[in-house]
Amino acid sequence: QVQLVESGGGLVQAGGSLRLSCAASGRAFNTMGWFRQAPGKNREFVASIRWSGAITYYADSVKGRFTISRDNAKNTGYLQMNSLKPDDTAVYYCAAAIFYRGIYDIPQNYDYWGQGTQVTVSS
Repeated sequence: QVQLVESGGGLVQAGGSLRLSCAASGRAFNTMGWFRQAPGKNREFVASIRWSGAITYYADSVKGRFTISRDNAKNTGYLQMNSLKPDDTAVYYCAAAIFYRGIYDIPQNYDYWGQGTQVTVSS
């Protein structure tokens, strides 16, 4: 089992920044991903990081604005979000994949999920 606890969401004006955290505990895992889900929309991939080696991937919509990172000592992942836009408004979830499955941007390839944290960007 992997337990994931997100924090850091909130309300911010367009152009502002937020940093989300995802504290992990339990068994080891291979990849941490961040997804988001806006009302009436499907859950969509934001970014992922391989826990060993720190290989990262980003959705085109966030490239150059968001940065995913991890702190192995704290077993915590982060999503730094800059230049936020109203379209970034969503519930953000972190997720963990126990094994490397090659495809990192679909929810089905992740085994454990956090409870989600709301990010609201006002215009």
